[in-house]
Amino acid sequence: MRLYRDLANWFHLLTAPEEYAEDAAHYRDVLRELCAGTPSTLLELGCGGGNNASYLKRWFGCTLTGLSPAMLAQSRRLNPECEHIAGDMRTLRLGRTFDLVFVHEAVMYLTELAELRALAATMMAHLRPGGGALVVPDFVRETFASGTHHGGHDGDDGRAIRYLEWTRQPAPGDTHFEVDMVYLLREADGTVRTVHDPWCEGVFSIGEWHTVLEQAGFTVRRRAAPNPGQQLLMCPWPVH
Repeated sequence: MRLYRDLANWFHLLTAPEEYAEDAAHYRDVLRELCAGTPSTLLELGCGGGNNASYLKRWFGCTLTGLSPAMLAQSRRLNPECEHIAGDMRTLRLGRTFDLVFVHEAVMYLTELAELRALAATMMAHLRPGGGALVVPDFVRETFASGTHHGGHDGDDGRAIRYLEWTRQPAPGDTHFEVDMVYLLREADGTVRTVHDPWCEGVFSIGEWHTVLEQAGFTVRRRAAPNPGQQLLMCPWPVH
């Protein structure tokens, strides 16, 4: 996706950090509930541009990871006090554990069950006994809704972006769906260009999510999320 490569410096105009305040406070409360004792350390897998972390860092010492160097650079600018590490959520092994593991929208870029299993193993490898993990997919199969959305912001530097997001229904039996993103990018000198950025995202049933997480050793609880379609998959440390 070009948004995670050559267009990464537009990310915070596409989705502004201030839009995440309410959701981040909700995630904070759930994360605290999942952890035995008072949590102080959090590992985010797939931090994107660091929008959630810009709030979560107020309550936890955050280690932020991601696959895209360009997006990690955006997060570093927003969250310079946080540790940033380049790494793939499917294979990352830091050799240390955390009170909490958090996975937000980046989980949508996993499109095969094998990738979910790899993510679950990464979560377990980095969670201390008594800790808790939270996974927040935008959709599960049961809540999936195709449609269009639009938005964007004006920047202080004279740049501005407007976007159209078109989400299409997956084919029967598929674990992925297509999203067409179209950006109107206005540069500081007033020139405007249009960019088409096709995405491919994953969608799995509640049963598939439960099976993958439970096979990794987690117990799983679910709760309604702040936004329509989202699910909070709450994974406290397993009690045997």
